[in-house]
Amino acid sequence: MAAVVRAALAAEHRRPGEIAIVLARDPELRGLNRRWRGIDRATDVLSFPYAEQAGRVDGDLVVSLDRLAAQAKRYRVTEARELARLIVHGALHLAGLDHHRAAERRHMRLQERRVMRGAAQAIAALERAWGRNTFHAPSPGRVRRGPGA
Repeated sequence: MAAVVRAALAAEHRRPGEIAIVLARDPELRGLNRRWRGIDRATDVLSFPYAEQAGRVDGDLVVSLDRLAAQAKRYRVTEARELARLIVHGALHLAGLDHHRAAERRHMRLQERRVMRGAAQAIAALERAWGRNTFHAPSPGRVRRGPGA
């Protein structure tokens, strides 16, 4: 996961500092979304930037395992590939990108596609690890932190 974050931040000429990746369930994402964004529903990924100094980005990414599974099925990709896409999306938010306006959306989607292509080896490694059941969905109410957290 760290390699995917590095690739996403590099696309925006940034580098990772202290970044935690939290895998959680919809109720946790809904609570965070309500508290920090005023939106009372679950979402697939939330980004919490803390600081940026000289191109170094610090923050947290919180990924919904429930949304990840549903979206992987809908988009007909592996859960690991959808996890990578959500990490890329969240890391691009940490780097300052947004998608409120059409031009911002186009730029963000373009960067997502570029990073996903460029991080193919890291994504393949993530798929192998996911396939070995390295990652287990936490039980409801529990949050599991990823490597480097």
